[in-house]
Amino acid sequence: MDIAIGSENPVKVSAVERVCPDAETTALAVDSGVPEQPWGREETVRGADNRAAAARSATGADYGVGIEGGVAERDSPPGLWLIMWAAVTDGTTTHFGAGPSIRLPDAVADRLRDGEELGPVLDDELGREALGKQEGAIGVYTGGRVGRTDALADAVAGAVGPFESDAY
Repeated sequence: MDIAIGSENPVKVSAVERVCPDAETTALAVDSGVPEQPWGREETVRGADNRAAAARSATGADYGVGIEGGVAERDSPPGLWLIMWAAVTDGTTTHFGAGPSIRLPDAVADRLRDGEELGPVLDDELGREALGKQEGAIGVYTGGRVGRTDALADAVAGAVGPFESDAY
């Protein structure tokens, strides 16, 4: 099976390779078609969908995979939450999966609400560099119990499942 991944981010590539270890993968940068900091489930899902379609279209692979992280305001429980979605397409059908979601600290949430992007905010707040290509926000805020690769792999597995499981 050939899989085109709509990102060159090593964490996203590792997540796909973990879920599909026997696949031949090609990672390529594609446009998500959404803002650099997606807001809400709809925008985040659209970014994943756009990445999957663009990756498959550019390569002719069996499947295209798109992964998008975003943030979403919630009333219950309240706060600004980290969200992540994956899309997998064979060119005809697309399936989606979500990863875990965690509430962001108020200081980070306030900066995002003021228009900043999560990656640079986290790097600044935590004195880090390129956290999004490492354990990510989920790794930091779970005390290392869940890393970004783990979380994104869950989303990818949810999106790949309908193609691989007879239960659908």
